[in-house]
Amino acid sequence: MALTTTRISPDWPRQVKLPGSYDWERSAAKWLRELVPARYASYPALIRHPVLLARHAQIQVQHEIRVARTALQTARAELPPLGLPESVIEHTIMMYAAEVRQLQHIARSVRAVTEALVAQTTGR
Repeated sequence: MALTTTRISPDWPRQVKLPGSYDWERSAAKWLRELVPARYASYPALIRHPVLLARHAQIQVQHEIRVARTALQTARAELPPLGLPESVIEHTIMMYAAEVRQLQHIARSVRAVTEALVAQTTGR
């Protein structure tokens, strides 16, 4: 069981074993599958190639960030006509802002896992 000598990102997800440890790619693939819609997680190419799954997870998370940012940026203009109380609108804005921050953290984690998978695949 050869451990990697590369430095692990502070954004490395807790759910994924460290690169080089036993079964780490399997833990990475399991974590990545949780980030994509279920129908994608069952595609044979994504199951066989964790790097491909990581790429798709990166794309998925970036789209989710765009959606959350759009919801945040349009909330003040679009929610009042729906008849929502100001307190609900403020809470919703805080929720969207927190979601953007969380998704940005997940995006950094996906990048870290992707880099490790690419290094493993290419032998770098």
